[in-house]
Amino acid sequence: MVLRWYQAKLKSSPLLTQSLTTAVLFATGDVLAQQAVEKVGFDKHNLARTGRMAAYGGAIFGPAATTWYSFLARRVTLSTSNKTIAARVACDQFVFAPINMGVFLSSMAYLEGSDPKAKLKKAYKPGMINNFLLWPWVQGVNFKYVPLEHRVLVVNCVALGWNCYLSYLNSGGGD
Repeated sequence: MVLRWYQAKLKSSPLLTQSLTTAVLFATGDVLAQQAVEKVGFDKHNLARTGRMAAYGGAIFGPAATTWYSFLARRVTLSTSNKTIAARVACDQFVFAPINMGVFLSSMAYLEGSDPKAKLKKAYKPGMINNFLLWPWVQGVNFKYVPLEHRVLVVNCVALGWNCYLSYLNSGGGD
């Protein structure tokens, strides 16, 4: 029942549906980061931080990823299926991922009232290294087996752990 409702919403309002889903899952990743990784306790939970993550997910990443995956599906097509998948993964990892990491860290710094350049200097490289350890594999499977309308959802599900990591990285984790 819920899956049918979600499918209908994807058909009638794909960008809005995927953006709202992304907002919820980015917020969930931050809650996991604060509660399960950092163990701050609910009484010390930083709601503003969770709100920033939700806002970024819904207003920036959700629409960007939805548009990006559609672009890749329309524009990146090679002579074989495997070459197409490899090219899409390469585009995703060497174009979208570095830009997204920079926009994420800069946006969070700005919203937190801190220095975006300092945040990028400190967190960009470790974030990208860890990105390259996880996302090429996920996206290879995603682009090969998952229909276009479900790719953002797949990324969002895997991203529960990734967003937990990003929130932790952004908050200065790993120092």
